[in-house]
Amino acid sequence: MLMPDDPWQPPRILLAVDLVILTLREARLHVLLVERGIDPFLGALALPGGFLRDEHEDIEAAARRELSEEAGLSDVHLEPLAVYGEPGRDPRGRVVSVAYLAIAPRLPEPVAGTDAADASWTPVDDALAPSAKLAFDHHRIVTDGVERARTKLEHSTLATAFCAETFTISELQQVYEAVWGVRLDPRNFYRKVQGAGGFIVADGPLRKTPNGRPARLFKAGPAHVLNPPMARP
Repeated sequence: MLMPDDPWQPPRILLAVDLVILTLREARLHVLLVERGIDPFLGALALPGGFLRDEHEDIEAAARRELSEEAGLSDVHLEPLAVYGEPGRDPRGRVVSVAYLAIAPRLPEPVAGTDAADASWTPVDDALAPSAKLAFDHHRIVTDGVERARTKLEHSTLATAFCAETFTISELQQVYEAVWGVRLDPRNFYRKVQGAGGFIVADGPLRKTPNGRPARLFKAGPAHVLNPPMARP
């Protein structure tokens, strides 16, 4: 038990937020990255984020503020991803970061601001390439965010949000291939989609495909959870 005159003092810990924002663009999974305009890691690519403004600011409110200030984005649904607090992850001192994840379709072009020199959508494959050299431990955070997104497509109907109001099963398959980063067998995919109750429902007349064959149109069904799940290959 510590006595009142004990010299021990609690360590100084800074609290920050980081944001993994994912979307599909040109049939590829993209992540929002900013170019750091200040040290440390001046000029390096990083996730949007920063420190809480003061001890009164709510953590999620800080995440939304940073997303607006650094990339000009708002009205994005955020969910907690993980907490990162390993010693040495930030050269400025002991920093604990609460990471948030967003996966949304049709997000606009970001606009850099505050301490971000630039902001852009970057293909996930490029962001995670060894040559990218993301700042801090953001390679790990992006990796965790992408894995969470891939898992969500296994267990939820999220993929339909990235399709038009009506779509073909082939177009839905393209969403899965883009997020999972794999090629899928069309017949096996069709069987799994049709076997997941309430995932999609038939809607409208047939549509001609590029190869000239008619394809049935579907829309999102009433389900939110896939049963059985769409297991990755």
